[in-house]
Amino acid sequence: MAKEAAGMTEETEYMIDRQVSKEADTAAESSGDAKEMRAVILSGFGGLNKLRVSRKPMPEPQEGEVKIRVKACGLNFLDLMVRQGAIENLPKPPLVPGFECSGIVESVGENTEGFEIGDRVMAFVNYNAWAEVVCTPAVLVHKIPDEMTFAEAAAFSLNFVAAYMMLFEVANLRDGMSVLVHSAGGGVGQAVAQLCSTVPNVTVFGIASCFKHTAIRDSVTHLFDRNADYTQEVKRICPEGVDILLDCLSGENTGKGLSLLKPLGTYILYGASNTVTGETKSFFSFAKSWWQVEKVNPIKLYEENKVIAGFSLLNLLFKQGRCSLVKSVMDKLLCLYNQKKIKPVVDSLWALEEVKEAMQRIHDRGNIGKLILDVEKTPTPLMASDSTETSETGEEEEEPEGDNDSKERMPFIH
Repeated sequence: MAKEAAGMTEETEYMIDRQVSKEADTAAESSGDAKEMRAVILSGFGGLNKLRVSRKPMPEPQEGEVKIRVKACGLNFLDLMVRQGAIENLPKPPLVPGFECSGIVESVGENTEGFEIGDRVMAFVNYNAWAEVVCTPAVLVHKIPDEMTFAEAAAFSLNFVAAYMMLFEVANLRDGMSVLVHSAGGGVGQAVAQLCSTVPNVTVFGIASCFKHTAIRDSVTHLFDRNADYTQEVKRICPEGVDILLDCLSGENTGKGLSLLKPLGTYILYGASNTVTGETKSFFSFAKSWWQVEKVNPIKLYEENKVIAGFSLLNLLFKQGRCSLVKSVMDKLLCLYNQKKIKPVVDSLWALEEVKEAMQRIHDRGNIGKLILDVEKTPTPLMASDSTETSETGEEEEEPEGDNDSKERMPFIH
């Protein structure tokens, strides 16, 4: 039965691929000399088997848009949640995932100013970033410094803008404050640590898996194991609590975070990765995470003088239209980069065809810094065709505690 089911799954995926290719061929024929490109296609919400590289018609810029020949794309935990269908208001599949990329301007649409063919740029994209060519509004495109590589540019925009806006726009980071950040070894966590170093006397508490500690120890003031009771250690060092707490996990960490805030402290939720426990979306995991969240009592916040906030950069850009604010933040960040005060941390480079393995590395929380899809990279022959091990129920098998072999098995460290 299992073999028959596997065969049916492969046949279904094959039919989807043929349908995507057929649609691309039809579109190409109808447009005369339309060109095609490679892109990562998400055929449906679910596991890693829903991802594959196919060909589709190349987009052309509309009025106010920039057409970019993509060199590198950023891969985020949010992309994993998109694959699972674990966030709201998702486009109907098949779709091309990805929200950020870097590359070279190939053409511009009518009434588009500020960019010329050949400009090196990085851009925010409302999906469709994981492709050889993207078109996106010019207000979402930013020129990159000559010293910045395309991989660094693809690792820069989402992580550093989010980190900057949470620290300075929402929490008003100042001299002498303390900051606690979860997932300190990830792209946002490393951006937070670097930006905190630009302000005098800021104490940074980092929470991360033990196997990352050696690599990131110098980027934070104090470093704790995510699987240990870090709250007591933080309170021992800062009895009054911390000024700013950045939480991308949610679940039980919400209550812990609020308890660690000092008066006038700010807790910011910018993700909910604790809802993801297996390869596919689990209602049980979502319900458990929701149940563990401490119910916020406004009267208690008032009595304790604490601030609780949420932050979503993509909603800010694509739903709330704050592109001009983001542009001003990007200008400040590029000044810091040119002054060599900040620099994106690239964990590893992956070919488009290796997207499944790259996404598994994020799922394993094995990355230190940002994973990048390198559009021009040739797939490594030794790369396993599917790095996901599943149980009979289709869920990912849990790793034994302390077994980091899978997290260190990827040989493409940049």
